[in-house]
Amino acid sequence: MPGDTEHYQMQGDAPALLYERYLVPVIASRWADDLVERGAPKSGERVLDVACGTGIVARTAARGIQMGRVAALDINPGMLSVARSLPMESAVQIEWYEGSVLDMPFPEASFDLVLCQLGLQFFPDRLQALREIFRVLVPTGRLVLSVFREIERTPMAHAFAEALDKHLKPGASKLKRVEHGLSDAGELRQLATDAGFQEANVVPAIQIIRYSETREYVRVQLIATPQAGLLSGMGGEQREAIFDAIATDMNAFLGSADGGFASPQEAHILLARK
Repeated sequence: MPGDTEHYQMQGDAPALLYERYLVPVIASRWADDLVERGAPKSGERVLDVACGTGIVARTAARGIQMGRVAALDINPGMLSVARSLPMESAVQIEWYEGSVLDMPFPEASFDLVLCQLGLQFFPDRLQALREIFRVLVPTGRLVLSVFREIERTPMAHAFAEALDKHLKPGASKLKRVEHGLSDAGELRQLATDAGFQEANVVPAIQIIRYSETREYVRVQLIATPQAGLLSGMGGEQREAIFDAIATDMNAFLGSADGGFASPQEAHILLARK
């Protein structure tokens, strides 16, 4: 999930570890499996995971090949620290790089496949990011990239955003809504074309996200993402009250019981070839 971003940043290792512990198993790993399956890395290929976060896409890709190269790039040192600390589960060793997707530390034509999971919407210059990806791909190299669709198409995110604005302050949901800030398939396709890709197709994808307790989803969103800053200065009792209030509103919005929810989460997948 996003790490190499201007807006979606967490400081230090502790928040990144919470992200890995709570968000990767439930959400990020599902999308990583989908992304890598679509990219279909072959043994011997060179694969780059851009905006790798704590490395779920890179680890998934590495497990699927017996030989080759897997590199992962992120601008956030806390995310990379956690990524490097996790046990290796593949024959291919992952190379971890700290740097920006806008100016990647790789020569031209270094990779056969670039993967980018749910990060492009956060980049301060999306076109430059895609141009850099184009540059490091070999001729006929491929890009598989995902971004969230409109927030209204992901009921749990929509309900959470509405409750944030109500219980914290107007505009408190800005960062959550930015996650869905590149939801137009035509715009995504045009960006790829403008970056130089000869083939660029956008297809929809959906995952069903389940939480046994709505309140747990709320807690994770407010401690394991950059949205944790919204609780800055609050005491423990105030934080718990906020969790309860947001969860209550979400249950009403989603028509869920206190026992949790199952919500679709929708994304666009860009399949492009140099």
